[in-house]
Amino acid sequence: MTIKHESQKIAQNFYTFAVLLFLVQVAIGIIAAIQFIKPDFFILNFNIIRSLHINALVVWLLVGLMGATYYVVPEESETELWSIPLAKFQFWATVIAVTAVVLGYIWMGLNPQANTLVFGTRLLNEGREYIEAPRWADILIVVSVLLFLLNNFMTMFKTKKWTGIQGTLLGGLTFLALMYIPGMFYMKSMVKDQFWWWWVVHLWVEGSWEVIAGALLAFMLMKVTGVKREVVEKWMYIEVGLVLFTGILGLGHHYYWIGTPGYWLWVGGIFSALEPVPLLVMVWDAFRTTREARVVTNKAGLYYTVAHAIFNFVGAGLWGVIHTLPQVNKWTHGTQITTAHGHLAFYGAYVLLILSMIYVTLPAIRGVKEYNQSRAFLSFWWMTISMIFIVLTITGAGMVQTYMERLMGLDYVAVKTTYNMWFWILRAIFGVGFLIGVGIFVKDYFKIGKEPVPAVSPAAEKA
Repeated sequence: MTIKHESQKIAQNFYTFAVLLFLVQVAIGIIAAIQFIKPDFFILNFNIIRSLHINALVVWLLVGLMGATYYVVPEESETELWSIPLAKFQFWATVIAVTAVVLGYIWMGLNPQANTLVFGTRLLNEGREYIEAPRWADILIVVSVLLFLLNNFMTMFKTKKWTGIQGTLLGGLTFLALMYIPGMFYMKSMVKDQFWWWWVVHLWVEGSWEVIAGALLAFMLMKVTGVKREVVEKWMYIEVGLVLFTGILGLGHHYYWIGTPGYWLWVGGIFSALEPVPLLVMVWDAFRTTREARVVTNKAGLYYTVAHAIFNFVGAGLWGVIHTLPQVNKWTHGTQITTAHGHLAFYGAYVLLILSMIYVTLPAIRGVKEYNQSRAFLSFWWMTISMIFIVLTITGAGMVQTYMERLMGLDYVAVKTTYNMWFWILRAIFGVGFLIGVGIFVKDYFKIGKEPVPAVSPAAEKA
């Protein structure tokens, strides 16, 4: 198994940066989990650690998606990438910008006065949750994404070869870039500001990213199982259409309590209830395609791909719908139930997506047909079992929090420090288990194609 075009190797640069950021993000998450038990555990306060943890997640997933795109587009276009030097420049510009933002967050954590006003905006952190990056970083991010889109669109235009997978992927990425714009301006009204802010947060993770996931899932199923393109693309269109139909107006479940008109209770409730439908279709598509596959060499790649479809449905779909109906959300919003949904949704929908793409494409990039897949399975079970128990403990904490704070009227600190302490301890323990799984994956990433493959006996091959 080898790559068809030499320029596809640029994907490995992005994969490597994403993998290292993944490790850092999880390590920071462990610090945050311990700070719930012992707030003065670390030199940086929890608010800084939380920002680093969430922003590292978003960035490494975006970088991983860029790497996957640089692999898929040349293969689908049947030509070399339009400009390899531009891709390399864009990669290093992204690395430098991300590193500068992270150092800025840390500097602000050590010296809060350093976050001064410069040309009307804050130098190190704009303070808007999930999109805290300062304005200068926003501009660098936009430039990086524009260069990235230019390179990929020009690759496609060079041969004028259009495929459904390629078009859907680039359409999703363009949608992603456009949805960053609402986060780059402020409104004097807090209601209006929150209204547009949710366009970035929701329409990324439940809009454009799910479109990208649909395209990459189709590509991986085609490569791993050998299914016909016409079949996977047909189901991809159905999945993506349903994602956009339910996800765009599903945005309404964020508008329940911020001061918007009452009709959002109906819009958000109805379309949020429908959001699991396209995710269930993805699961059905993955199992249908897998069942028809006769010979699968890259079993680890298939394993992660199917797991992505399953946990996308469970995390983003089921764990989301249980608390997005307004009758339930009036009690649960802002509790640890939301945190539980976020953890399982991101793990299933996007973490496993990027790891799947790595296991499907990295062997080809490194020129190997077979590799030792045992670490891939070991890593998967460490991460997945740990994440399941992390989510269960956080969900339990959220249920206690909802009952004691919202119904009994106890204050947040009393519930957090007294009634939920064992949940925080268990979460930290399972977090360490997840970190072990990530460590195994990182080791596997750097070993694939660089060590001999264990011999398989004839009896085992027949089995």
